[in-house]
Amino acid sequence: MTTEVKNAAPKTAATEKQQGIDNHKKAAMHLEQAAKHHHEAAKLLSEGHEDKACGCSAKADGHSILAKKAQKKNLKKMAVS
Repeated sequence: MTTEVKNAAPKTAATEKQQGIDNHKKAAMHLEQAAKHHHEAAKLLSEGHEDKACGCSAKADGHSILAKKAQKKNLKKMAVS
């Protein structure tokens, strides 16, 4: 049995910068999705569909959590710099 050693590509300033850009885009996309689900929850709630509104609210919360994770990655990189 052979073991392969993976050589990690060295992190360059360009790849670090691209990762930051990607994290910002990811955070923005998740925040937009969270907003969409909150709007849908408000609409459903006003129509009396509490159970469906609760589901939309849970989806919004999930997107908010994912956005926060992407934001934290960028904050950690900025703190180290």
